[in-house]
Amino acid sequence: MTKILVADDEADLEMLIKQKFRRQIREQQYSFVFAANGVEALTRLEQNPDVDIVLSDINMPEMDGLTLISKLNTVSPLIKAIVVSAYGDMDNIRTAMNRGAYDFLCKPVNFEDLEVTIEKTIVHVGQLRQTLKAIKENNILRMYVDETVLNFMNRREFETSLLLNETIDATVVFIDICNFTSISESESPDVVVQMLNNYFDIIVKEIIAQNGYIDKFMGDAVMAIFKGDYHLDRAIDAALAVRKQIEKIPEHQGKASFKPRLSIGINSGEMISGNIGSANLRRLDYTVVGDVVNTAQRLQGAAGAAQILITEQSYEKVKEFFNCKKLGEMNFKNKANATVVYEVID
Repeated sequence: MTKILVADDEADLEMLIKQKFRRQIREQQYSFVFAANGVEALTRLEQNPDVDIVLSDINMPEMDGLTLISKLNTVSPLIKAIVVSAYGDMDNIRTAMNRGAYDFLCKPVNFEDLEVTIEKTIVHVGQLRQTLKAIKENNILRMYVDETVLNFMNRREFETSLLLNETIDATVVFIDICNFTSISESESPDVVVQMLNNYFDIIVKEIIAQNGYIDKFMGDAVMAIFKGDYHLDRAIDAALAVRKQIEKIPEHQGKASFKPRLSIGINSGEMISGNIGSANLRRLDYTVVGDVVNTAQRLQGAAGAAQILITEQSYEKVKEFFNCKKLGEMNFKNKANATVVYEVID
């Protein structure tokens, strides 16, 4: 059952909602919680941590809807807001979207449109929850080993796992959000973190869709690993999908404007996989290292906005399936010979 919080100071809206969605309420598809303003809405969210969707008006006493939306990410990053307001001018729409609103509907409410929008948002929230579950279950993200983990292991098994390492054939991908430092220097920390998390949500979703997993987040960059059958092909497919989805994001308009673009480096081959860190602290990073990894990072550093770069060796493996353009030789740090580089077009 999906729980929905409705924040609106119109006294008759609660009755209308219950009437229009009586079937879904009766069949326990939807459950509604109501608040008359943003302050009351935040209290209701504390009382109902399982709320998935917030329907919010803009013009409300005590705390308006735009302020409420900006605070939702601190309550739960999985909550998605739909603004339902008579103030449907472009300034309010852009402000709402920039503060994290998932969609915007204008009053008077078209309940058929509202129902479709709610259903679409439920699907999106479900996808986010699946992504979060996959990340939590992904051993490669478990960088901290604490007493909870030790409850499932005896001391000998734990020490053995710390020392386990192997050589694997895989593909590593580095994805960087170009020039994000500029926005971090002009916007508030809350805005910067929300923007970055939204971008990461998109990137992670496409990586997991191709059976890749996140090795680590590094500032405004992501390192991902693909193993198994056709790992290079799947990595390139993920990179193309990530680029396409990021390019759909509208330009951020705040204290400074920002249009997200990605630079991506991909390399494939043998690398060492193992736990690296301090066993005494029980703080380890299960990661991959080696020349293949270093070259992927150098490729990302050399890539321009919206570019995906691969080596000639990778190109020879995928040239029948992807449209690529030869860029020529590039000299990378700690590489004695120049590397022939190709750009993946589509």
